[in-house]
Amino acid sequence: MRKIIISGCCGHMGRVVADICAGDPEAEAVAGIDLLAQPMEGFPVFATPAACQVEADAVIDFSHPAALGPLLDFCSTHKLPVVLATTGYSEEQLAQIGEAAKSIPVFRSANMSLGVNVLTDLVRRAAALLGEGFDVEITERHHRRKLDAPSGTALMLADAAAGALPYETEYVYDRHSVRKPRDPREIGISSLRGGTIVGDHTVVFAGRDEVIELSHHAASREVFAAGAVRAAKFLAGVKAPGLYDMSHLMG
Repeated sequence: MRKIIISGCCGHMGRVVADICAGDPEAEAVAGIDLLAQPMEGFPVFATPAACQVEADAVIDFSHPAALGPLLDFCSTHKLPVVLATTGYSEEQLAQIGEAAKSIPVFRSANMSLGVNVLTDLVRRAAALLGEGFDVEITERHHRRKLDAPSGTALMLADAAAGALPYETEYVYDRHSVRKPRDPREIGISSLRGGTIVGDHTVVFAGRDEVIELSHHAASREVFAAGAVRAAKFLAGVKAPGLYDMSHLMG
């Protein structure tokens, strides 16, 4: 049984993680951390990481980038592996994550869904095979409450394509103010926000007289929560500090 602390436990994703743990015989939510500090069924909730003194095997974070510093300090002090499922980190925060990974195991992925990470691998392979003959465009759709745009997953997919293409790419997020033909080296990324869309991502490879589309549709937040719990159970058994991602989990 892996004991898990949930950072951001009072939020939408935090509550889903708690539900997943409640139904998993190999995982138990033993504490939560959230600024709201609202009572949760089954475990105590603390307003700050420093206030939490509950023993655990790993931490899952579905909170906000602003909470990163105190959380990394807490995990480093207690030698706790941490799964970072939050997106929207700055370059400075990414450097903080890299520094923390020198002393503890840190698992970070822009998307915790197994399917999205399979999609990422397919995008990488397609880009390598298709090369310069196809234009790459990415569209992502999320609910109206999502703060960052484009999504971390869209950027992850763009990075996968860019890393496999035989030329230097440029990400383009907005074309409305520019009247010119599309540059062949562009990767276009478009965002849509509305309703209760959980998360849809499509990568389009548009060539001469043919189009290839690779897509992923998330029907519920459970796919992300289940992936995070799976990552926490994996990380709890890891001894070596370092930065881990879905490629390590998927073998």
